Amino acid sequence: MTSESPSQLLSFLDASPTPFHAVEALCLRLKAAGFKELEEQESWNPLPGSRCFVVRGGTSLAAWIQGTEPPSDSGFRLIGAHTDSPNLRIKPQPDLNQHGYLQFGVEVYGGALLSSWADRDLSVAGMVYVRSESGKIEGHMLHHRDPFLRIPLLAIHLNRDVNEKGLVLNAQNHLPPIYGLEAEDDLNQGMHRLLAEMLKVEAEDILSFDLSLFDTQPAAILGKNQEFIVSGRLDNLYSCFCALEALLKDAETESPQTRMAVCFDHEEIGSMTTQGARSSFITSLLRRLNLENASQAFERSCARSMLISADMAHAVHPNFSEKHEPQHFPQINGGPVIKINAQGRYATNGGSEAIFEQICREGEIPLQKFVNRTDLACGSTIGPYVAGNLGVPTLDVGAAMLSMHSVREMGGAFDFGWMTQAFRGFYTRSELD
Repeated sequence: MTSESPSQLLSFLDASPTPFHAVEALCLRLKAAGFKELEEQESWNPLPGSRCFVVRGGTSLAAWIQGTEPPSDSGFRLIGAHTDSPNLRIKPQPDLNQHGYLQFGVEVYGGALLSSWADRDLSVAGMVYVRSESGKIEGHMLHHRDPFLRIPLLAIHLNRDVNEKGLVLNAQNHLPPIYGLEAEDDLNQGMHRLLAEMLKVEAEDILSFDLSLFDTQPAAILGKNQEFIVSGRLDNLYSCFCALEALLKDAETESPQTRMAVCFDHEEIGSMTTQGARSSFITSLLRRLNLENASQAFERSCARSMLISADMAHAVHPNFSEKHEPQHFPQINGGPVIKINAQGRYATNGGSEAIFEQICREGEIPLQKFVNRTDLACGSTIGPYVAGNLGVPTLDVGAAMLSMHSVREMGGAFDFGWMTQAFRGFYTRSELD
């Protein structure tokens, strides 16, 4: 068992209801550790030992410590994760008035477990774009912490066979949350008016927004031995936190390799966006961080590099163990889980698996392996996209968890220590054999 305390992880989860907030929280940690923020539109002059980070689109971030040797000679040590989680997004024209109830229209983002959003105390967070007095567009972060939305389930008296046939929710008709009762003074009210009150701006100055619902219940520790973490967005803020923690813990240690943590957005919807893993983000970063302009420097640096794709893994569910491959039952707090798939849904191969196995053995870190049932479709990660784009050896690994994609997930309070320790071993490893 590691001695790492999860208190900072819980604070990070509570501060990060959306990718905008997650990136903001990560930036604050990086600045406190002496990292310098760079802008993509500026010229860079990376120096050996420099500590920098860059943000794309407000929801993706990369932080790195430049190696003492050119990447073309020593390569990159890359850990990638993602900042987004399945949720319910507020529609552009969301205002609904049905049977005396005031509601908002919502759209499903990613593979959300819809039933888990019902009968929860919800609120709204994200980015609101406002026209300033000077006519410029300003982004206003919103994190309304007080609950004011709810998606009530239909009473069992009106749905008698729900426990036998299961709950079926229609995303269009059954998900709009209630936020009030209609009254005479509600004329001309609605989302824009509520946002204006929350942000202290004029409703007519609100141009657009990227807003999501979130569960207001804070992250918590539970279990007989305080062994579980329960929270929204463990998939995949847990991995983002571990990757950055590992980078920061050895920030003062010089290394010939350039160490980088990249947190992409939009993994849950396929990564094909400006901030996603299938964008130019990481390729452009690695090209710019090559210290020499020699021919083929980028290609040589990739050939000396390795990527860990860090994303949560399925722990065996005690009530549904038949859904798991019987020879691969990952346990919560059993250490990192290497994820393997014969169809390439994960990027792990025998070579990358062996390297991580060796790192964990040297660090006395428990290690587990996950394979999906052969008769069940397998999910995927950023790993195959980045591996195919860069051509670097890649490993898919994550901490074991239950209730993945629920509004409130369950993971291990000790696994984040094992994950961080393993990532530190990867960052500081000089040879990839």
